[in-house]
Amino acid sequence: MINRILLQQVQARIRQSNKVVILYGARQVGKTTLSNEVLANLVGKTLRINADQFTYSEILSSRDLTKLKGLVSGYDNLFIDEAQRIPDIGINLKILHDELSTLKILVTGSSSLELANRIREPLTGRTWTFKLYPISIPEFQKYLDLNDFEVQLQLEEWMRFGSYPELLLLNNYNDKIAYLEEVRDAYLYKDIFALGNIRYPEKLRQLLRLLSYQIGNLVSIHELATSLQVNRDTIINYIDLLEKAFVIFRLKGLSRNLRKEVTSMDKIYFLDLGTRNSLIENYSELQNRNDTGALWENLLLIERIKKNEYSKFYANQYFWRTHTGAELDYVEEKDGVFHGFEFKWGKKRVHAPQTWLNTYPDASYQLINQNNFLDFIS
Repeated sequence: MINRILLQQVQARIRQSNKVVILYGARQVGKTTLSNEVLANLVGKTLRINADQFTYSEILSSRDLTKLKGLVSGYDNLFIDEAQRIPDIGINLKILHDELSTLKILVTGSSSLELANRIREPLTGRTWTFKLYPISIPEFQKYLDLNDFEVQLQLEEWMRFGSYPELLLLNNYNDKIAYLEEVRDAYLYKDIFALGNIRYPEKLRQLLRLLSYQIGNLVSIHELATSLQVNRDTIINYIDLLEKAFVIFRLKGLSRNLRKEVTSMDKIYFLDLGTRNSLIENYSELQNRNDTGALWENLLLIERIKKNEYSKFYANQYFWRTHTGAELDYVEEKDGVFHGFEFKWGKKRVHAPQTWLNTYPDASYQLINQNNFLDFIS
């Protein structure tokens, strides 16, 4: 069992509070496994409901207190897996929370789309929310008791195949590829098509492939719309859907000097590189790829997001680029102070752009490469 960093945080919240605990995350990242560990340490009897099976869907969407009480009668804890599939789940959880104050409630969702829309408003002030990502490098390092050099030897694996929990325990490359393609076809497309109002399924597939080729680059909504022959609003809606389904995330451009700095376009990255590589069906070794730098940049960003999320480190996140070509891959703003980072695959050294130093004289700068990346993500 890979020990997850979030485990103790989730356990503490559900033990010490009567609020509903929500655990978000993509399919196959380990939400159910983590939830089972939490539930195993709770006192009392637990009702476990898998919303994929629809057995309890009518009762949990009924808004009928009598039916809801009848369902949970005799139980101390309620666990609903993939709760976003139950209509009106938010208002029904609100009723359970308000009327049965001693009932411990834990729910998971593989998409924030419906779960957020149907839970956030009725459950305002009644929830603790967590996001679970694929296995982080520090989690895997601790699991296998790897030293820093051994972690470096694993980098190519993570950049090619990603870090889904089950995949990390597979040794055969063909098994890894088969697993990723199963996740892509059985979960990724299926969930997104089910949760979103997708008018053009094939266009969404094409959009995912285009975004896969553009990690690390500025993304033009206009160019994507032109390439796919759909309107701009459709592209915006699909990107929003992919973000809420935990497939991609966006970085916006930093600007405190609007005439010099590029801010009109975002950069888009993937929450798992195995998913990304499966979309373009390229699992080649790094020495045979022309996108190694982009993979390294994506890996560092998602590992930093995991670190910040799990440690509750709240900072604004940007990239920085000027119209003259000066750029930094990543910037964090904390308490009004900017911290700039440049990512380089390999071990060569580069200096901070002079424009960055001149524009933000109080900001810091750090090069992140294979020598020091563990300090950045741990």
